[in-house]
Amino acid sequence: MTSGRTIDIKSFIDERPISAYQWLLVALCFLVVTADGMDVAIMGFVAPSIIADWHISRPAFGLVMSAAPIGLVIGALTAGPASDRIGRKGVLIASVFLFGVFTIATAFTTSPTSMAILRVLTGIGLGAAMPNTTTLLSEYAPQRKRALLITVMFTGFNLGSALIGFVAGWLIPVHGWRSVLIFGGALPLALIPLQIWLLPESARLLAVRGATQERIGKVLGRVCGARFNGDETFVSNEPPLPTKKPIGVLFSHGYGVLTAALWITYFMGLLVIYLLTGWLPTLMKDAGLTVTAAANITAMFQIGGTIGAIIVGWIMDRVRPAPVISAAYLGGAVCVLGLAWIGALSSSLAVLVFAAGFCMSGAQTGLNAFAPSRYPTVARATGVSWMLGMGRFGSIFGSAFGGALLGLGWQFGAILAMLAVPATLAAIAILVAQRGRAEEPAPQTTAAH
Repeated sequence: MTSGRTIDIKSFIDERPISAYQWLLVALCFLVVTADGMDVAIMGFVAPSIIADWHISRPAFGLVMSAAPIGLVIGALTAGPASDRIGRKGVLIASVFLFGVFTIATAFTTSPTSMAILRVLTGIGLGAAMPNTTTLLSEYAPQRKRALLITVMFTGFNLGSALIGFVAGWLIPVHGWRSVLIFGGALPLALIPLQIWLLPESARLLAVRGATQERIGKVLGRVCGARFNGDETFVSNEPPLPTKKPIGVLFSHGYGVLTAALWITYFMGLLVIYLLTGWLPTLMKDAGLTVTAAANITAMFQIGGTIGAIIVGWIMDRVRPAPVISAAYLGGAVCVLGLAWIGALSSSLAVLVFAAGFCMSGAQTGLNAFAPSRYPTVARATGVSWMLGMGRFGSIFGSAFGGALLGLGWQFGAILAMLAVPATLAAIAILVAQRGRAEEPAPQTTAAH
């Protein structure tokens, strides 16, 4: 029983055992990220059937394939400020609704142009969902387990990307490619009633935005399994800010260097990951491997990344997180140099690809767990979403850059060796980000429980 106390919300969450409701929140966010992963990857699995059905060339269908990443950038850049102004829950539900509805709508298109437009709209929803799940979970996860819980949540993305491949293999021969899109859109829409019913608003955001103490106590008590008498004062201790505008905070004194460093880190990490996953099968095939062998070895990158994300998150909760992430990026640089050294025909290729995925994807997912704690509540979703949005340019650049290097005649070893440069830059930039202001000062009040 808690009464007559001033309660710092973060300290209260940090000092209590993880409740059943907090585990439920992890599961809900995991399901959203899984649906997100399905709908991001879905076009790659239906593209061959669409190209054959519509009798169009691969370059003509490239318009459709490049549309979703554009929407992802737009969604990430707009969702954060909206979430910081009107709340995490509403923006998250709206984003899931958007990518569910527009994925289903894509199933009924008849031309590449209309499909590309719908994929841009789908991408806006997809780009908005990820930063909001990250931010909401970070605000209810106790600090001692935060990195691990967030990285576990992000493994849902890989699960969704793999799951839709199995679904496509099952549905396309029987019901055609449109059925895969309908399935991919129906699943997130099925989550919306659960979100409306079970997702909490951020108690820390409610406190910063001046909500009534009764409302804050009701939300916080529900999530943490606590009972309040009604005469408590809930606060979210924040560092002094020169502006309350979320975007302004990102570039205010003490946060500008942090923001730039996080953007550089995320950009460089995604450049490496997308160039590797997008072009590694082609590079290996050109070097003499079969298509099947190239696909199986590339899959080791995703498997390594899933395991790496969990282990990196676990270590981040025990030591200073930035050096852990930096070491993982440096490990990725060493792995790609090793791949360049041994060549595509080495018997150790699969092991090094696994290790590269372990390090690079582990670091990248760890960065998602690290970023929310660096910003104050009033700008947390904006900080996370703009980092993700700017990073998306790295994924776009990485995919295009790989094709350009192949066009110039670069071979397996040269391209892999070159990737050590952005991986090393990411390792340096995250250490710079560590020096930026953190939103979590030492508690000034005692949490009661």
